Amino acid sequence: MSDDRYDVIIVGSGPGGGSAAWRLARTGKRVLVIERGDYLPRERENWDTDAVFRKARYQADETWTSSNGDIFKPGLHYFVGGNSKVYGGVLFRLRESDFEAQRHPDGLSPEWPLKYDAFAPYYQAAEELFQVHGARGEDPTEPPSPHPYPKPAISHEPRIQKLADDLARTGHHPFHLPMGALMEEDGKGGTLPHSPLLRCDPFDGYPSLTNGKADAQIMCIDPTLAAHPNVTLLRNAYAERLLTDPGGGRVTGVEVMVEGRRHVLTADLFVVACGALSSALLFLRSGNDAHPDGLANSSGQVGRNYMRHNNTTVLAISKEPNPTQFQKTLGLNDFYYGNDRSPLNEWEFPLGHIQMVGKSDGMQIEAEGLPGFLQWLPTRPFEYIARHSIDFWLTSEDLPLPQNRIHYRDGQVHLDLTATNAEAQTRLREKLRRLCDSLDIHPHLFDRTLYLGKDTPIGGTAHQAGTLRFGLDPDSSVLDLDCRAHGIDNLYVTDASFFPSIGAVNPTLTIIANALRVADGIAARL
Repeated sequence: MSDDRYDVIIVGSGPGGGSAAWRLARTGKRVLVIERGDYLPRERENWDTDAVFRKARYQADETWTSSNGDIFKPGLHYFVGGNSKVYGGVLFRLRESDFEAQRHPDGLSPEWPLKYDAFAPYYQAAEELFQVHGARGEDPTEPPSPHPYPKPAISHEPRIQKLADDLARTGHHPFHLPMGALMEEDGKGGTLPHSPLLRCDPFDGYPSLTNGKADAQIMCIDPTLAAHPNVTLLRNAYAERLLTDPGGGRVTGVEVMVEGRRHVLTADLFVVACGALSSALLFLRSGNDAHPDGLANSSGQVGRNYMRHNNTTVLAISKEPNPTQFQKTLGLNDFYYGNDRSPLNEWEFPLGHIQMVGKSDGMQIEAEGLPGFLQWLPTRPFEYIARHSIDFWLTSEDLPLPQNRIHYRDGQVHLDLTATNAEAQTRLREKLRRLCDSLDIHPHLFDRTLYLGKDTPIGGTAHQAGTLRFGLDPDSSVLDLDCRAHGIDNLYVTDASFFPSIGAVNPTLTIIANALRVADGIAARL
């Protein structure tokens, strides 16, 4: 293994690494993808609520420390396909305004050095690669595109269609979510016999037992390995550190641990795509005489400016039953901007985004505990509540603060996090509460804290971004506009580390689009 040399080594097989591998495979060059985990097993427990949520069967078995000294498990998943194996499949483009500076009460969300137009063709390519279902023109905030979605929108089931109709009746603009979900519908509310994805509850936060989720393994890694013998996948290989030449201007190899043995793998070009948190840690572990504070860290910005959205998953109770099986089809962006652009938002600052999330079941509700307003019910009817539940995911923008960072201290991983923009999240929740009150849904909401195995707020690392931001100035950024490390000729990054800000919609499509953009540049160089 140590004698092999590749043209490109990619560390990480999630949406950023998998998409880059898919693009670079077509060059015919030798490409190695390194993944610290294995294939996620297809087993009965994929759809077992107790195993997935309460026991966190697929969550990384490691502990980190928060800035106040609390020990927690990060919500990370080390498998081929990365965190996309359990993601919710929502694939938004960032709004055009997300690439501009945005004012919030807690500060300024910074401007991007590249704007929407630079990403637009790659967004289209990303939607085609991941076979996104959607309907152009429904979402009043969506950016312009001359092309339709590759696949038609996934239809609402009757209870969610009624919710959409009620929202429209009250002057709102509900829309079909852009979904990376491999569902083939029969036009009658069901799925075709060979549809990879069924209309079923276990989707959002679960692995897909039927391989029906458009994740990085299914859409990128497996098809690439099948079609391109020049691409190799090395599993169960932990990248300990990147090695450089004495001057530190080029990466010469990557040290990996495989079955307890250390190997050095070499290549001409290197791509890091471990996820924003793990990529920053790899850069920090790779310090040497030329890079004493960590690789490419002359700016002191490696690991800083961490963002993870303000995400809340809440449950409301409908007065009528909600027998929906696949609930994740509806979104609402009427409060995305401040009052000047979103008239239904009375506040001058942006609130954020609302979407449906996977349907609750009785076991989740029992595990999380009944809220106080239901404690009077004598039988604690978990299944009854689940049958009447309507579940929402609320997202508001998190701001990049230098003190919000991941780093090592005394050999332990520390994640420092100061919450930002909390008022926007509170106001967005109140907007939803008022909507529920007007739509015959119980106006009380309570949190689903077990979603994606989150046992503490800081442990919820979904939508991680920003730890290796890109920019023009090497003194304030880690990567250049090609997402190449400042001062290191052959090192690139293709995960969400590069984000200067995060907007308020799911980041995965932007990761994929940027990975294709960066891979185009690498392909031209090759």
